[in-house]
Amino acid sequence: MNSQIASVKQYCNSLVSYSRRKTVEVKIGDVAMGGDNPIRIQSMTTIDTMDTIGSVEQSIRMIEAGCEYVRITAPSIKEAQNLEVIKKEMRKRGYYAPLIADIHFTPNAAELAARLVEKVRINPGNYADKKRFETIDYTEASYQAELDRIREKFLPLIKICKEYGTAMRVGTNHGSLSDRIMSRYGDNPVGMVESALEFLRICEDEGYYNIVLSMKSSNPQVMVQAYRLLVQKLDEEGLKPYPLHLGVTEAGDGEDGRIKSSVGIGTLLEDGLGDTIRVSLTEEPEAEIPVAQELVKRYENRIPHDPIPAIEHYPINPFEYNRRKTRQVLNIGGEHHIPRVIADFSAKEKITPASLFALGYQYSIPLDKWNISDLACDYIFLGDRNLDFEIPGTLSLIYNHSTWLQKRNQERAYPFIHADKYLKGIEQSNVLNFVYALLVNVTDNLIQKLKEDKTAVLFISTNNRHGMAEQRRLFVELMNNGCDVPVIIGRTYKDISQEQLQLYAATDMGGLLVDGLGDGVFIAAENCGADKMVNETAFNILQATRTRISKTEYISCPSCGRTLFDLQETTGKIRSRTSHLKGIKIGIMGCIVNGPGEMADADYGYVGSGPGRITLYKGKEVVRKNVPTAKAVDELINLIREHGDWIEPPSNESKNNVV
Repeated sequence: MNSQIASVKQYCNSLVSYSRRKTVEVKIGDVAMGGDNPIRIQSMTTIDTMDTIGSVEQSIRMIEAGCEYVRITAPSIKEAQNLEVIKKEMRKRGYYAPLIADIHFTPNAAELAARLVEKVRINPGNYADKKRFETIDYTEASYQAELDRIREKFLPLIKICKEYGTAMRVGTNHGSLSDRIMSRYGDNPVGMVESALEFLRICEDEGYYNIVLSMKSSNPQVMVQAYRLLVQKLDEEGLKPYPLHLGVTEAGDGEDGRIKSSVGIGTLLEDGLGDTIRVSLTEEPEAEIPVAQELVKRYENRIPHDPIPAIEHYPINPFEYNRRKTRQVLNIGGEHHIPRVIADFSAKEKITPASLFALGYQYSIPLDKWNISDLACDYIFLGDRNLDFEIPGTLSLIYNHSTWLQKRNQERAYPFIHADKYLKGIEQSNVLNFVYALLVNVTDNLIQKLKEDKTAVLFISTNNRHGMAEQRRLFVELMNNGCDVPVIIGRTYKDISQEQLQLYAATDMGGLLVDGLGDGVFIAAENCGADKMVNETAFNILQATRTRISKTEYISCPSCGRTLFDLQETTGKIRSRTSHLKGIKIGIMGCIVNGPGEMADADYGYVGSGPGRITLYKGKEVVRKNVPTAKAVDELINLIREHGDWIEPPSNESKNNVV
């Protein structure tokens, strides 16, 4: 057994059979986590913690929506003290959900809160350290001295938690890693894991085990890699298998926030990781609960599923992103082509130029031209349907093989061929052929032919209840046999809601894309919502996995009691002014606690720094301080202009590219 396989077996129970990772049970009031308990749902209040009644009433709305743990920020002693008042009022009203104090920077607030509530969350990046984005050169002795300093600062909280039976989450945030950690390990999943382990080792030395761990990031790729690495490191060091709290920080709002969260959380749930989840949306906290419940619900009936062949050699590094190397076939695959989006029109009764509007193409009758948006699909699968008008030059068509034979002379039209017929040697395009296969079809004969056929693109699907794992297994088969055929990931959904489609597809496809698998996506959705939504979902999944950037990305926190402005309203204002800036990442943070760190991945940052005041960032650097809130969005636009990233929004006449 090679080391790669050993690492994989440590990060999850199995890559082919669904089972939850068995963790130690952690007592959090009367609602235990881990062990044989179900995956718990939680959220966080957004009301000022000093507003007792507001906090209580919002907590009740969350609980009635299905929230099992209520987290409340306690940035200082006074908020920590008020947790007791909030708890008494909630118990008086008949609500007994455990309360969690969220702590940053202030050990004394944590030590008080640990005596009052059922759980405290600390951030190892700022509990005993400060962040100045400085690089520090440590010797072994000087670094050990830092660890001794942390131990001294952390021990009082451990002793209090042991005495009062209080649970603790050691929650690493990618954006708030300390200068010390980044100087020694780097701004990466390794640094995230080591940041938590430093605190965890102290807990175990003291015989304190009532611990939950988290590895959050606004980048789902980084988040997934960090959790996997954490599990591997726990096993490697012989530490206990602590429960995992899953979440993507600053996911944003609307479908963007839901899809981004699903990519990160869903990918880990697919491999049986996760004991509690929080979906962070820039919306009211009770809106997060149904999304989290929908993600978890899929795994209640995951077993039994169709068996998937075992993996003898796993060629994928689960701890870092590497795109699978494929050959180029037209504009699919190869080193430089982004993943393609294929839309499904095979069930449409009639297709007109107006039908393509939903797919990012709008025909201008006066100009006799097509306007093409950034969310314009690359191919349309027509099956046996007919399309009798001239299509845009950037669009291609896919027909079932029998129909393609009648249209073989049509420009940019290609056949869709089932694997069994493909092996029989039926007539093919001399340019591009889509070969359809399930895992069961991927035989030695098929792989050999695909290796030799430079016109082939493999189009995969699955009927397995554990479909992501089955499709991943198919990729493994190709890679272990040296087959570099490009692959389109196809998934079919029927009779589910629009939100379910977004969550399910983001999980099923995102789980492959974050590991560098896939050269395109195809969502077939019957009675699941409008064509426009389905097409945008495909692009949003690629955006969330950082594999194809089609629009502005907003890294927006979900608000909490520390927030210094209306996050939902402000995010909407910034989005309305900047949504045309394709590829630009803008961080919108409610306060200074996590802001600069969590948006370190952003190009520009908008952070609350005081009542009515905003600090603006370019990357990690502060460039404007104490900007009045009323002027801050305009100042952000000016900052983007100054750095050459601004373009004027398109007029209605020239809104998109025209061909």
